[in-house]
Amino acid sequence: MRMYVTGAGCDIDDDVTIGYAAGDDPDQTVIGDDARIRSGTIIYSDVNIGDGFITGHDALVREDTEIGDDVVVGTKTVIDGTSVIGSNVSLQSRVYVPTNTTIGSNVFVGPGAVLTNDPYPVRQDVEMTGPTLEDGASIGGNATVLPDVTVGADAFVAAGAIVTEDVPPETLAVGAPAEHRPLPPKLQGENSI
Repeated sequence: MRMYVTGAGCDIDDDVTIGYAAGDDPDQTVIGDDARIRSGTIIYSDVNIGDGFITGHDALVREDTEIGDDVVVGTKTVIDGTSVIGSNVSLQSRVYVPTNTTIGSNVFVGPGAVLTNDPYPVRQDVEMTGPTLEDGASIGGNATVLPDVTVGADAFVAAGAIVTEDVPPETLAVGAPAEHRPLPPKLQGENSI
């Protein structure tokens, strides 16, 4: 039996799974008002989502995830659970968000961007810690952000960058590995999400 609650004005396609059981004693899934959840999407149990939630097709939101208001989760994007996502966030198509990730509010993550949480994949048994994207951060398409890295408030990670160390607030990170540069005037200011 799947337990979930959805708010008023939700538009949910027929082939969506909400409340997919995780663990032996799953908690209820809660989705706020005015959600638009498209076909193929799976949302696990123990997920709390605010108002104005929108998905593309085939999105996945795993257990123990908190999502604020007005969040877009693009087609084939995966949120692997045990993560916190603020409000006014846009995760474009094919974004990967690993467990133990924190994403602030007013954050943009471009298509194909990959956030990671394992510093030594299958080589060492370590605690997985995803990155932190602070309020107003922008991550370009196909960028990669390594484990336990913080992208500061209003920082901008260029498309294709590989971020191996913390990015200070209001800084541009570009290249592989990413180098820090002053944020050009045309990239300054808040995200328009």
